[in-house]
Amino acid sequence: MSIAESYRRLRAEIPSHVTIVLAAKTRTADEVREAIAAGATDIGYNYVQEAAAMRAALGAEAGALRWHLIGRLQSNKINKALALFDVFQTVEGDAQAADIARRAAAAGKTPLPVLLEVNSAREPAKSGLPPDLEAVERAAAAVSALPALTLKGLMTMGPADADGSQLRPFFHTTRLLFEGLCSRCPALALDTLSMGMSDSYREAIEEGATMVRVGTLVFGERPARA
Repeated sequence: MSIAESYRRLRAEIPSHVTIVLAAKTRTADEVREAIAAGATDIGYNYVQEAAAMRAALGAEAGALRWHLIGRLQSNKINKALALFDVFQTVEGDAQAADIARRAAAAGKTPLPVLLEVNSAREPAKSGLPPDLEAVERAAAAVSALPALTLKGLMTMGPADADGSQLRPFFHTTRLLFEGLCSRCPALALDTLSMGMSDSYREAIEEGATMVRVGTLVFGERPARA
């Protein structure tokens, strides 16, 4: 099945309110172009350098996409990231948010949409907020007070070694946090819950995701490295 056919089939399968973010790590410009032609609107990258290379390769076609940062952001890469991405999905907390906001204001890229990342499995090696409503609410209040940023919602990954069914509890936890935050802070008007990838998007949507990050499901398996 072609990339275009895979994308159209996925788009027809999932609810229209769920945004598909193409995780395009290691993909070629021609592969991304095929997805754009099939109707893709959003693309995600973990690394600043790879996103920069793809934007350069796509040229004017890069403007047809909304670019999401879906990997951990290092402080020394914030300025470069601001030049490349339209949405930052992995804001770890209020201190990082303040740094991003200061630089976004200086760059004239405001208001910048952001998501707070939740470390839903409490993994020591991963960044993100603990899955605790008080902690998430405090961070949300701090971020929402920054005029240069617009808090859109929450994002989570879950354990990398878990499959779709094993990830469901972590998606469920994050949905409850999202609902609790929406209930406590209705003025924020949050609308985005980013969860699930190619092997877990169904479970994520069932648990309330409004955004999924998929790669191999559309592009196929990555070629093995020599």
